[in-house]
Amino acid sequence: MQPSRKAAEMLAVQALGFIAAEPQRLKRFLDMTGIDAPAIRTAAQQPGFLAGVLEHMLGDENLLVAFAADAGVDPAEVARARGWLGGEWERDFR
Repeated sequence: MQPSRKAAEMLAVQALGFIAAEPQRLKRFLDMTGIDAPAIRTAAQQPGFLAGVLEHMLGDENLLVAFAADAGVDPAEVARARGWLGGEWERDFR
């Protein structure tokens, strides 16, 4: 992955798609973040949301490894992308 904010955003979007593709992964993401499914579109427009997606991924090693394998990236790329995105996501979209 090319180290840039845009590449980090693209990886985070890919990670969100990976999470959303499997109902159990999506349910866990929604439960852990406190966001509800209809609010994802709104939340995704907030600067820290994509960082939050990667943070969620980094908090679950099995999910991280599965995503990295699916995306064809080293799991360390997810951590680097999280660093590029910086900031915190305010989880106030319930």
